[in-house]
Amino acid sequence: MSHVLIESLTATIVDLPTIRPHKLAMHTMQNQTLVIIRLRCSDGVEGIGEATTIGGLAYGNESPESIKQNIDSHLAPALRGQGAANVNACMQRLDKLAKGNTFAKSGIESALLDAQGKRLGLAVSELLGGRVRDSLEVAWTLASGDTARDIDEAQQMLAIRRHRIFKLKIGAGELQRDLNHVIAIKQALGDCASVRVDVNQGWDESQAIRACRVLGDNGIDLIEQPIARINRAGQVRLNQRSPAPIMADESIESVEDAFSLAADGAASVFALKIAKNGGPRAVLRTAAIAEAAGIALYGGTMLEGAIGTLASAHAFVTLKQLTWGTELFGPLLLTEEIVTEAPLYRDFALQVPRTPGLGLTLDEERLAFFARK
Repeated sequence: MSHVLIESLTATIVDLPTIRPHKLAMHTMQNQTLVIIRLRCSDGVEGIGEATTIGGLAYGNESPESIKQNIDSHLAPALRGQGAANVNACMQRLDKLAKGNTFAKSGIESALLDAQGKRLGLAVSELLGGRVRDSLEVAWTLASGDTARDIDEAQQMLAIRRHRIFKLKIGAGELQRDLNHVIAIKQALGDCASVRVDVNQGWDESQAIRACRVLGDNGIDLIEQPIARINRAGQVRLNQRSPAPIMADESIESVEDAFSLAADGAASVFALKIAKNGGPRAVLRTAAIAEAAGIALYGGTMLEGAIGTLASAHAFVTLKQLTWGTELFGPLLLTEEIVTEAPLYRDFALQVPRTPGLGLTLDEERLAFFARK
């Protein structure tokens, strides 16, 4: 096995339609763009991974186009001819070669783990230390911006036992209108559901001071990234005074960011995202920092498709506790799939397969159809 080498690493941009526009504070998604990574090895095993962003450069430093370009021009050449079975050595090689590029690295690490799992007949979760659960509760984001429509959508999800945790995307509109929108939805759902908000850095500190108090006093369970990631002192102040817990998301762009946030006491909850940490193994390092600091965990998403979602899930099922659940609903936002069997959601949770690797197979015909030409 030590002689198994990486023969090729390719990246394909895929554009998939979504069930509805998905409104964020900085961008409204009309479809989702995935970068599908394929790692072919000398023993005939192929590993697959995914690198996906939310809104391209409107969200962060990497776009689908830059991810593909950097893989094709820099990361893939560095891995060709390297030992495919040594995931650690491969990722250290990439870290030495390229700073940042965590989305691209995450997709590559996922593909390496998928290949190794297939090679050994083990699920990726077992390569990451072993799972302690087989499913993950999954939140749903209500992002239409229309109060009545969001209430109806949430009630439908409760009725079919799909979701009972709901996150509202706010921060792009007028503050009082956003607050009224959230409170109306919480009042309509009552104790049947947990309601949280994600501001995507949309408020300044003065707005956040008032809004966090109002939301916390009206039964909102969690407030995600209310102010800019660069305002670390403001995050500390909000975390100390908000009646609802504050969760860091955009503030965490690396494992080192997680350590700094924990040291400063800038958040009570960390959103774990493999793409922003550099892969499933890297995200577990962030989780370890949080656990050591007494910070609660939440399994985040970049609205990945099936491949990225299950790469995240295999890491998350190894964690001792995910106090705030997960939001691994990305595949449910898509109207088309590029895998032969879509991830299974049942009884408010994502079921994580025990089959070798990630447990997914590409649908070559659908992939070719949706691949960007």
